[in-house]
Amino acid sequence: MKIAVLTGAGVSAESGIKTFRDSDGLWEGHDVMEVASPEGFKRNPEVVLDFYNQRRRQLLTVQPNAAHRVLAALEKTHEVTIITQNVDDLHERAGSTNVIHLHGELLKVRSTFDEDLVLDWKEDLNLGDFCENNHQLRPHIVWFGEMVPMIEVAADVVAQVDSIIIVGTSMQVYPAAGLVQYAKPDAHIYFVDPKPSISESKRITVFTEKASTGVPKVVALLK
Repeated sequence: MKIAVLTGAGVSAESGIKTFRDSDGLWEGHDVMEVASPEGFKRNPEVVLDFYNQRRRQLLTVQPNAAHRVLAALEKTHEVTIITQNVDDLHERAGSTNVIHLHGELLKVRSTFDEDLVLDWKEDLNLGDFCENNHQLRPHIVWFGEMVPMIEVAADVVAQVDSIIIVGTSMQVYPAAGLVQYAKPDAHIYFVDPKPSISESKRITVFTEKASTGVPKVVALLK
């Protein structure tokens, strides 16, 4: 069986990664456009770099949770593609081998001159850290106003699968929210979220709970 898993902040929250929408979330006094837009980076690159340095440091202190591990184990019996809005590497660390990052990756940086020049990066990123062409490096993150380069690849995957598991995302933010529209009419959808934004139907099975308990129940059904 071919399965696409669409994940959002809720799947990593239980590992201790704060979500943008939490009242104590990582915006921490910053307007979103200050730290997640090309204009913000141009205006005050040090603030933006510090913001992502803090997130990168925190990511290196946390571990995958039960939801990540169960999804990775699902590869043993099914063809699984993870399509995540998250920029962490917890799916990979749990063992998932086929992960599409829609919004970029926190542990990578890229050249401000050549966006195809991408480097693995676990340290702080500072002004003066240049690519091989002597241009400033920036976080490898899709900021507001930028294209989502992997969205077409993700849409092609969703169009071919038999089942879709949606975990920890409201599916309200586009373009990711539009991916379900590409699903085959007979593809079943499993939705796991403590506060689900969609209702159960013949085609949709809803688990009103957190990822670490809901995902194992979905996987049990699929087996």
